[in-house]
Amino acid sequence: MDNILLVCVGNICRSPVAEALLKAQLPDKNIWSAGLSALVGRPADPLAQAIAAEHGLDISAHRAQQLTSWMCTQADLLLVMEDGHRQELESRYPLARGKIHCLGDLGPGKAFQIADPYRLSRIAFETAHAEIDRGVHFWADRIRLLS
Repeated sequence: MDNILLVCVGNICRSPVAEALLKAQLPDKNIWSAGLSALVGRPADPLAQAIAAEHGLDISAHRAQQLTSWMCTQADLLLVMEDGHRQELESRYPLARGKIHCLGDLGPGKAFQIADPYRLSRIAFETAHAEIDRGVHFWADRIRLLS
């Protein structure tokens, strides 16, 4: 499991943070992010950048990119933020179906959705960051076991 793709909607709030956190956990893996409806070329949201920086992550170089079929083919694992993202990906790219999972799926009875903080308060961004961090730690451990 060497190629891991993180997906959200705009690719400026949640998936760039997840990408940076997962890269820190798994530096030997090829990890990138994209959006279902990406705000192509835009940097990560300023609040996402600020909170990431407070946690030792620099996502200032990030630029949003649109999800493509090539990315889904290339990825060994696609991690999304919400069940709706998983459903949309499965509908758009049915061949990727078995590779798509929610970042917040920590096992039976432990699943959670990572709400989009876009245009919301700092608290919403802090909550999203904490939930992403929780999911990343779980998945990083799981990926290490499978690799």
